Amino acid sequence: MSFDVPEPSKGDVAHALTKAGLSVIPVVGGPAVELFQLLVQPPLERRRTAWMEQVGQKLLELEAQGLDLSKLQENEQFVTAVMQASSAAIRTHQHAKLDALKNAIIHIAIGEGPEETFQHILLGFIDEFSEMHFRVLAFAHAPVAPAGITMGSLSNVLEDNIPTLRGKNTLYNQIWQDLYVRGLVSTEGLNTTMSGNGLSQSRTSPIGVTLLNFISDS
Repeated sequence: MSFDVPEPSKGDVAHALTKAGLSVIPVVGGPAVELFQLLVQPPLERRRTAWMEQVGQKLLELEAQGLDLSKLQENEQFVTAVMQASSAAIRTHQHAKLDALKNAIIHIAIGEGPEETFQHILLGFIDEFSEMHFRVLAFAHAPVAPAGITMGSLSNVLEDNIPTLRGKNTLYNQIWQDLYVRGLVSTEGLNTTMSGNGLSQSRTSPIGVTLLNFISDS
């Protein structure tokens, strides 16, 4: 069953909530700005519409399951989170990031989000990171060592788990460093040699686990 995103004239709360924060880009005059708007505004509007449809549909589904959307409209913490996520959503084309932002909003809506300051920090991580950052973080949480391996480095296991990163050690070392300096993984590097059992151990920190839960499908 599908849902149509309601128009503002209907006063639908789901539409109002998902639209919050999407009118933050100032418009000024001038030929250069007009050219910029000609090139960017149509795809920007498509992103706005797609984001509202994605989140609005999920909120309507939750409303059918008993969620009171009118209470969300009065929840300043939730509205702030929607504005932060919406601003990030129109700045990306990556589906994994859009799903992560949507899932984060839904977790907050149903009362399963972390403490408010953590919400702000984690939404900032989602905005900042690439899709590959989240793939590497998920790998760090549950690395799968190749069968029969008795010794090796975590970089070898990473390349086995994410084949698109094979041979791109400069890239994935930088991604890992990004995660480490933000406290999301507990191991600083990927190149230490260790046993097969050690290679299968989780490397996510408590904050890393919280972020993965925050962006998971509810």
